[in-house]
Amino acid sequence: MPSVAVKLYSVFFKFMLKHRLQNRIQIDDTNGLNNGSSFGITSRPNEESIAAANPLFTDGVATKDLHVDPATSVSIRIFLPETCLGSPDSDSKSRVRVSTRPGLGSDPNQAVVLRRNSYGYCTTDSVMENQKNYNKNGFNSFNHRRNSYGCNVVDDLSLKCDNGVYRGYSPAGKKNCRKLPVMLQFHGGGFVSGSNDSTANDLFCRRIAKLCDVIVLAVGYRLAPENRYPAAFEDGLKVLHWLAKQANLAECSKSAGSRRGGGGADLRKSDAYRHIADAFGASLVEPWLAAHGDPSRCVLLGVSCGGNIADYVARKAVEEGKLLDPVKVVAQVLMYPFFIGSVPTHSEIKLANSYFYDKALCTLAWKLFLPEGEFDLDHPAANPLIPGRGPPLKWMPPTLTVVAEHDWMRDRAIAYSEELRKVNVDAPVLEYKDAVHEFATLDMLLKTPQAQACAEDIAIWVKKYISLRGHEFSY
Repeated sequence: MPSVAVKLYSVFFKFMLKHRLQNRIQIDDTNGLNNGSSFGITSRPNEESIAAANPLFTDGVATKDLHVDPATSVSIRIFLPETCLGSPDSDSKSRVRVSTRPGLGSDPNQAVVLRRNSYGYCTTDSVMENQKNYNKNGFNSFNHRRNSYGCNVVDDLSLKCDNGVYRGYSPAGKKNCRKLPVMLQFHGGGFVSGSNDSTANDLFCRRIAKLCDVIVLAVGYRLAPENRYPAAFEDGLKVLHWLAKQANLAECSKSAGSRRGGGGADLRKSDAYRHIADAFGASLVEPWLAAHGDPSRCVLLGVSCGGNIADYVARKAVEEGKLLDPVKVVAQVLMYPFFIGSVPTHSEIKLANSYFYDKALCTLAWKLFLPEGEFDLDHPAANPLIPGRGPPLKWMPPTLTVVAEHDWMRDRAIAYSEELRKVNVDAPVLEYKDAVHEFATLDMLLKTPQAQACAEDIAIWVKKYISLRGHEFSY
């Protein structure tokens, strides 16, 4: 059973959630929140703490926020793990060896660092030469070496402004950057709350980025009731299209740049290409994704109601097929998806008053999300088991489903996974004992051993589909 602290926090959480949902219903009825404005909102800062973006690798992951659609409030937060700095040619098992060579001075600050990299060991002659440069120039020029991340200290210094303030990571000028898979993450909150930049979601995405070794794009979709269905679902698909556009723009910019090396007529032609790239590509290319993203290995991860969005995006990706090139959705992860139906399952009856999100509150959230006059628990967005939902399940990508023992939505998620397995889709289920809904993503539970174990289990499964065996990855 959950601990006493979890039970007490659940009571407080449900009281506050019910109060907020009822207030939104009242405001929607009196003022008409859904007044035709499509811009919408993606967060409610007065209800949850927000984590600021940090473009430095202070804890192993750099982040930045982007507004990806000028017509709406849709945004993303990019989580770039520090492992992207590794050279694709470097040995992933290389280790740093530190040794103070005798005869090079007794000052420990002058210790020469010997490291093994893809270019082999440094020689004694080069060590002595660098020691001479240290004595001559007054600083240890050996620090200007290629470090274990495949970049130079000079590159790091170039990222500092004149006043010494570090302005964030930039891959400009780096060649042969390590390419990482891309994961689209959709946060939970019953479609009416939550955000991609909340403190809890920020911590969860950092953990996933480091464990899975992927670039995470946390999607800030429009919330209800300001923007009802299908706004949030369309926003998820819009970000996938944006990712495909980014990949094509980066390739166009790269191709145009490669044409600038010629001379004479070729050089004049390259100026025209440069103009096209600058006008339509270079200024729009996201540098982190252009340098480090591999959209051909794209994974979708949805938390609670985000699982419904992820499943919708996966279906649309299957339908569009090569129209999304070079983006390819290779797998999806549904963490305790927000499924419901008119015919209750065993868990919906037995656990209707479960922890944090009981059935009554979730039904209220669905009323706020679905269009007025179209409320139906068997709506295609709510029930994955109704017939007629395209495309055929046999075309769906491998799907990992995470469920909790004390979650009333668990049975329907398991049933959906069983339907996928019937048509030979790899669709395992991970069920966690004594766990509650959002046990791995809720702010209070994020640092529990069970939440950490869940993230590690997800990483183990995801790496089956994003690893490049025999290439730069060896999982």
